[in-house]
Amino acid sequence: MTSISTDSAPAPRGHYSQARIVGDLIFTAGVLSVDPATNKTVGVGDAAEQTRQILRNLAAILAAAGATLDDVVQLRGFLAHPAIDKDAYDAVFPEFFSEPYPARLTAGADLNGFLVEIEVIAARPAQ
Repeated sequence: MTSISTDSAPAPRGHYSQARIVGDLIFTAGVLSVDPATNKTVGVGDAAEQTRQILRNLAAILAAAGATLDDVVQLRGFLAHPAIDKDAYDAVFPEFFSEPYPARLTAGADLNGFLVEIEVIAARPAQ
């Protein structure tokens, strides 16, 4: 197993890696809408803008692992207020993904003040 760490995405806020490579798969931690340059939350109160920042952060983590968002196989998204924010969250995905879209799960969760958290599993491109 290899741990991935990049300054282009927010540093972990606990005892975990940004991502781990196991065989041909990349597993990211849950990522929040924090700007890595300022360490401040992006899109307070705006699920769409939080989703955009998270996907930018995930792209940076995947790049550090030698992959892109095109390599994402599965995406798990967590919303603090699914009934309110699901449409805004969902509308962002075509900005970052094209068909065939990754398999996806979206669930409600207590996110300690954040509206959105996302983790992905990606296939590592052949080296």
